[in-house]
Amino acid sequence: MINVVLYLPEIPPNTGNIIRTCYATGAKLHIIKPISFDIFHPNIKRAAAGRVIEDIDYEIHENYQDFLKKYGDKKIYYLTRYGQKNYSSINFNIEDEIWIMFGTESTGIPKKILQKSLENCIRIPMKAECRSLNLANSVNLIVYEILRQKNFEGLSEFEVQKGKDFILEDE
Repeated sequence: MINVVLYLPEIPPNTGNIIRTCYATGAKLHIIKPISFDIFHPNIKRAAAGRVIEDIDYEIHENYQDFLKKYGDKKIYYLTRYGQKNYSSINFNIEDEIWIMFGTESTGIPKKILQKSLENCIRIPMKAECRSLNLANSVNLIVYEILRQKNFEGLSEFEVQKGKDFILEDE
């Protein structure tokens, strides 16, 4: 299982889009408080394309210490612009349970957290002039890279709702 961990998310539409990604991929979402918005607010549903947090597997942690008490023994990857490993160089296929933490939109993951796990700090390559990518886009990119390495296990490879051959049918 893929565990997406959001450290103090700040922007509701990003979290809504991440809920949608977790719904589409079966990933579990962990949110570490404090959160600067109401995660259960109906407006989150718009960014999540009609999905709400109750539609996915999720946990909300009161703070980082509570998260550590419960999951501190897990191997966690940290997405940070300071990481010195490209995310695509990690072999996610050898792990059944994958944990990846994404930081606050404005400041990322605190250095004190990153310094304890330098070997698990990864980054998305980008132009030197670019500070970062959007949080929701970053989550999507990493989650789908993990799934690609696992041959999209458990995901539909063709249109199910309208049928595999829908594109071939006349209007």
